Amino acid sequence: MERPWYRRFNWLLAVSVIGLSLFGVLIIHSANLHNLDASSEWRKQLVYIAIGTGAMAWFASVDYRRWRRWALHLYIANLVMLGIVMASGHAALGAQRWISLGPLGTFQPSEPAKLILAIVIASLLASSTASGPRDFALTVLAVALPAGLILKQPDLGTTLVILAMLSAQLFFGLTKPWYFAVYAAGSAAVAAFVVGTNVILKPFQRSRLLIFLHPNSDLRGAGWNLNQSKIAVGSGELFGKGLNHGTQTQLDFVPEHSRDFIFTVVGEELGYLGSLGLVTMYGLVLFGALRAVFAARDRFALLLSVGIVTMLAFHVTVNIGMTVGIMPITGIPLPFMSYGGSAIITDFAAIGLLLNISMQRDKLVF
Repeated sequence: MERPWYRRFNWLLAVSVIGLSLFGVLIIHSANLHNLDASSEWRKQLVYIAIGTGAMAWFASVDYRRWRRWALHLYIANLVMLGIVMASGHAALGAQRWISLGPLGTFQPSEPAKLILAIVIASLLASSTASGPRDFALTVLAVALPAGLILKQPDLGTTLVILAMLSAQLFFGLTKPWYFAVYAAGSAAVAAFVVGTNVILKPFQRSRLLIFLHPNSDLRGAGWNLNQSKIAVGSGELFGKGLNHGTQTQLDFVPEHSRDFIFTVVGEELGYLGSLGLVTMYGLVLFGALRAVFAARDRFALLLSVGIVTMLAFHVTVNIGMTVGIMPITGIPLPFMSYGGSAIITDFAAIGLLLNISMQRDKLVF
């Protein structure tokens, strides 16, 4: 007899991400306490969380197999949105990544593009039980076009997330090890060309990567963000300075501290113990997400869940790593914590997909 849905539901994963997002609202409020222009961000974030929770519930209720049938339509819609961004997108902070929605704010298509591409990659690699050169080439080409458009915005961070997802899904999806070896060698050659030349990356993007190797070479210029972030996190010591009492963040020494550098607020105001607690919460989220990987009943579910888990893990690792100086600054948000509607709604939708895959494990099929 089939168990009821609430017995099959991955409560650990769902409750963890909701709790994490509400904790993020508290940190956003503290980060913008003395910034009148951003004082309403925490209220907007609550709205985004409500929408995201609804999206998570809806995605959890839709059979994940339907997304495989809709993969082509989603891919085309994704390309159209990215094309609109390139043609007439809203620009800010030296990048053109958003579509203006008038009084509703802006929408960043590169965020849902990550989830869409996870679905597309899984669909292509699951089309046959033995992926051959055609499947391999088609998958790489399908990802290259939207990834190129996103890199052009420029958005190096999201491009790296997509490449990480592609790598993980190819690793689990390709049946011949030498296919993945060819991909890895090609990726290394492309990465060397991108970093070593001025053809692809903007000057500020190259300086961010190079400052990682020489962090003290330009403390008032390209190294400012990294240096101030490390000072903020280190000054929190064991117990922190207390919520709303961080100096580096409250006085705006750390830029974007409600977005890409939100971990610095946690490190400075809640200290090592608070940071450790946050990392533990992410550990619970990833543990719950991995349950979907092991619950996968078919090749498509396995590859899709691997892509989503990789997306979340890459975001967490790189974002926290860049704030403490062990990763280059690439400008990607911290899942469920950083301010922004497009990112958090996409993350909740991805969790919804994992929840559905987990619930399908014990479902009877006649």
